[in-house]
Amino acid sequence: MKILVIGGDGYCGWATALYLSERGHEVAIVDSLVRRHWDATLGVDTLTPIASIHQRVQHWNEKTGRKIDLFVGDITDYQLVRNILKTWEPESIVHFGEQRSAPFSMIDRDHAVMTQVDNVTGTLNLLFAMHEICPDAHLVKLGTMGEYGQPNIDIEEGYITIKHNGREDRLPYPMQPGSFYHLSKVHDTHNIRFACKIWGLRATDLNQGVVYGVLTDETANDDKLVNRLDYDHVFGTALNRFCIQAAIGHPLTVYGTGGQTRGYLDIRDTVRCIEIACTNPADKGEFRVFNQFTEQFGVLQLAEMVQKAGKEAGLNVEISHIQNPRVEKEEHYYNAKNTLLQDLGLKPHNLSDSLLSSLLSFAIRYKDRVDRGQILPKVTWR
Repeated sequence: MKILVIGGDGYCGWATALYLSERGHEVAIVDSLVRRHWDATLGVDTLTPIASIHQRVQHWNEKTGRKIDLFVGDITDYQLVRNILKTWEPESIVHFGEQRSAPFSMIDRDHAVMTQVDNVTGTLNLLFAMHEICPDAHLVKLGTMGEYGQPNIDIEEGYITIKHNGREDRLPYPMQPGSFYHLSKVHDTHNIRFACKIWGLRATDLNQGVVYGVLTDETANDDKLVNRLDYDHVFGTALNRFCIQAAIGHPLTVYGTGGQTRGYLDIRDTVRCIEIACTNPADKGEFRVFNQFTEQFGVLQLAEMVQKAGKEAGLNVEISHIQNPRVEKEEHYYNAKNTLLQDLGLKPHNLSDSLLSSLLSFAIRYKDRVDRGQILPKVTWR
């Protein structure tokens, strides 16, 4: 297939672009490179030293003989989006191209506005351009499990059947987002569903859990292709952060009680889920939702798993409960459904001692690059 990967320089996007290319798909990347600018602005950096996007793509092309095309630009520029879709003619469009951090969106008014304007505008531009130029293309949009919040009922995959006053209907699942970032994702969901309804577009919304890991078959053992790995308080995610904290002897930073439960998945499953969605497209006019995670863990549970793996590796790993900078339930019911992707062929990589050991070893390899001043949270919701 011809697959356009928007946000292909990012953590999930880069791994996905290489994975799809290796499997014979014709791939192009679109990226504004703004994430690198945000790193510089905030004074944070990836644990791994990553090459420029031009160097990365050139090395992949030379190494494999497979060609990834590259477009550098911002999808908030509508004419840019139109031109790319018109000249490249994708069959599937994978949309990672958004500001993806809840803490970033909560820094202040400017960052909240930037997150919502960039995310919602970029997605709207894409929808209008698809309607005008390639209405039969399939949009695969990365959503987030954070759109659902922490309801006291089971989380379904996008829709729920409601009985009320003797009548029944299948309705979009109620959303309870927990940050201005998650709110932007909810706005995207509504806009995409509406576009499918009125224009007959086809779209799959992948509500992804928290991703961990760094290595895929394509990015391993090659410093010029290695993926980024964030550990800082703005862009780092729980398990990756814990492994890096353990590697440098820093107490694992558990927010509050650590009872916050979420869905998690290995980055190797992220790239496979994208391929499954692309090769099994939604029907014309259909907006479908897949919950993209493989296992559920509490934050303290993850910390204890890292502590155990660290001790087996000879590390002295302590757990520290710190004040929760977020406004969220710390002890709550959480049971989310995640069967649709597995029904289409996903075979999950479950979190294991060997994977934790591998991730710890990777963190130890690059531990001299860690800036300890970026570990503790500095952004608070209140």
